[in-house]
Amino acid sequence: MLSVQQLQINGRRDDLLPATSLQVHRGELLLVAGEGQDQRTALALALSGRMKPGNGVLSWDNVTKTKKIRLASALVDSPGVNEPEQHLSVRDLVTEDLSLIPRRYRGALLSKPWLKVNSFEDIAGLWIEQLPASRRLELLTALALADPATDLLIVDSPDRHSADPGTWLPRLQALASDAGRPLAVVAVVGALPENWTGPAAVIGNSVRHPPEPEPKPAPAPTQPAVVVEPKAKHAAEAAPDLAEEEPETETLQRTAK
Repeated sequence: MLSVQQLQINGRRDDLLPATSLQVHRGELLLVAGEGQDQRTALALALSGRMKPGNGVLSWDNVTKTKKIRLASALVDSPGVNEPEQHLSVRDLVTEDLSLIPRRYRGALLSKPWLKVNSFEDIAGLWIEQLPASRRLELLTALALADPATDLLIVDSPDRHSADPGTWLPRLQALASDAGRPLAVVAVVGALPENWTGPAAVIGNSVRHPPEPEPKPAPAPTQPAVVVEPKAKHAAEAAPDLAEEEPETETLQRTAK
């Protein structure tokens, strides 16, 4: 079983791969959806033991050693990594890929008999770019399984060659459910097919978001301040009664009389 917990890869600015968790058993096909090609390829590289994650735990059969995961897995058709060059013929591609098989299995793996045994003689002379999407995937997965140590297939963006899931989904389902050689198969795709009801995951499904702050209670309404005007002073205090005061000249006249 392939088990992934909080797998994350650092990028220059943002995460190249946001935290993602998933698991897939032998005999099972898991589809993982992701919008960006960079994220899909980063996940495919990490799951196949070909890129070191920044955080998280990746294990195959309860073993976390990257070398064991890499030896047990095959990365298929990853754009910019190991997708076949368009100018290669099928025959040349087969010769090149079989040369990468461990030496103890290499003796019997010659391109001409291999093409015949695996029913690819009809396309041996074609260029890679001439292959239909379904035939291309059949060829590349068959080459990946030429190594008998491969138990885990990681297929990077098979849907980029055709919008029709029928060009890639039946092949991957058949490989996963093969009773003679049950495989754990992961296909990293741009979007899940509409009719897919099997195991699925989404890139970034384990990103932890900070909790939202609780809303503060609204302040109680304040009453308008009441302005108290000072009471008016008594008129007598405000202005003395001038009528009660005799002018000084009038007093002198009365004294003279």
